[in-house]
Amino acid sequence: MFTAAHAFSGFSVTDVAAAHTFYGETLGLDVSLNSMGFLELNLASGGKVLAYGKPNHSPASFTILNFPVDDIESAVDDLIARGVETKIYSDDEFPTDSKGIARGNGYGPDIAWFRDPAGNVLAVMQAS
Repeated sequence: MFTAAHAFSGFSVTDVAAAHTFYGETLGLDVSLNSMGFLELNLASGGKVLAYGKPNHSPASFTILNFPVDDIESAVDDLIARGVETKIYSDDEFPTDSKGIARGNGYGPDIAWFRDPAGNVLAVMQAS
């Protein structure tokens, strides 16, 4: 019988070791390698996300993982201090400030996008 009790999401990367370093050390997530050699991102919410190596990987052209934060300014400053580039779009493509933060101005949250080593798009967004 179908059940969604243990559903999880996944995405591909070019290099599982580089993803392990980025997600585990740079971002500070709880990560582990499973028995198949796939990277498991163990989220504080209790969810899991699988990152698997794919030789012909194409980066996702959409945001694959969002991190709600209480203070986007501090979060972006922290990411930049860790070597993460948050200004990934040109202002013609998607207007952002010098830190890479797009201001929601009442139409959505303030948000900043960044990429993992495989080019997948991630985001931090103002939670409240």
